[in-house]
Amino acid sequence: MSATQRREQLILIGRQLFAERGFDATSVEEVAARAKVSKPVVYEHFGGKEGLYAVVVDREVRAMLDRITTALTAGHPRELLEQAALALLDYIEAETDGFRVLVRESSPMASSGSFSSVLNDVAHQVEHILGAEFKTRNYDPRLAELYAQALVGMVALVGRWWLEVRKPRKEAVAAHLVNLAWNGLSHLEQKPALLTRKTR
Repeated sequence: MSATQRREQLILIGRQLFAERGFDATSVEEVAARAKVSKPVVYEHFGGKEGLYAVVVDREVRAMLDRITTALTAGHPRELLEQAALALLDYIEAETDGFRVLVRESSPMASSGSFSSVLNDVAHQVEHILGAEFKTRNYDPRLAELYAQALVGMVALVGRWWLEVRKPRKEAVAAHLVNLAWNGLSHLEQKPALLTRKTR
């Protein structure tokens, strides 16, 4: 096996182990045993478990963001919402191990690449779409960030749940997510207030 092939093998084994067991429960010994190599080979390629984890997470972050960004082709905001929801569910379905790695607790050494940082990247893209839409509807565009975080968080948490249950079909899940988000967004109050507590 060439060095490149060996590195790729170790990344795939690490991805599988991190998905199954999480960062803390995975050891260099286990990675090496599954690859049928000695521990120094893993250290040579990645410097240790943290280095392997960082590579695995970075790949998954890029794969998820690429899938979502590529899916956003429609002009109408509702269709963009549908495309984003379906893209995330497609990623969960096709790359289950990768998604499990992202939603598990991150390595204490990782400053980026956690699921929350991925969601922040996605929310940032959604914020631009919402900001433009808010301006055309005379809503405060400064609130687009808040709504983007809410929408992306809703889809992501449903995605985590759907990862385990896989029912109903992903198209139905996406349709229900869009139904809640879009029908809620289409009837936004310009200055919402709590009924039970006065806001300042």
